[in-house]
Amino acid sequence: MRKIFFGKVKVEDATALLKFQKRGLTQELMHNLKYRGQQEIGTIFGAWLGLELLESASFKNIDMVIPVPLHPHRKRKRGYNQVTKFGQEIAAVLQVPYFEDGLTKITKTRSQVFKKRLNRFSSGNGATDAYRLTDPSVINNKHILLVDDIITTGATLENCASILKGASSVKVSLATIAIA
Repeated sequence: MRKIFFGKVKVEDATALLKFQKRGLTQELMHNLKYRGQQEIGTIFGAWLGLELLESASFKNIDMVIPVPLHPHRKRKRGYNQVTKFGQEIAAVLQVPYFEDGLTKITKTRSQVFKKRLNRFSSGNGATDAYRLTDPSVINNKHILLVDDIITTGATLENCASILKGASSVKVSLATIAIA
């Protein structure tokens, strides 16, 4: 997963728990989490990955977990951010704070599911002006674990990581449930 970000944004480390394949079990689980309200899937995967991260030297010095945010309109419509339980559980296992409001999504965009990488950047979906760091002082001098549900092109995580790195002396690592 680190290779996706090479030369784009510096990340300390990056990992994904599962490999996403269309019409596979991972796709079914991700759809159940994201669209069918089965948030316990995030809790299970967060606990699993959290234990894996405890064993990794690269993730031992995480200071805080921050999720990729949803736009408030989408969150109201869905009723939850599909990454919340995943991130909260990782934070609990690592015994670090979970900062739900570290980033906010300020631009309402369409789903990126069917867009290619270039379109994700050029259309504003994942562009750096789509997200805002709420309070840089909270993350200054910290190693942040940025979490999301799935990584396809890396555009969203790349832009969120870039914004987090705008704070003073911030290190960013990435973790997702799945990688496409």
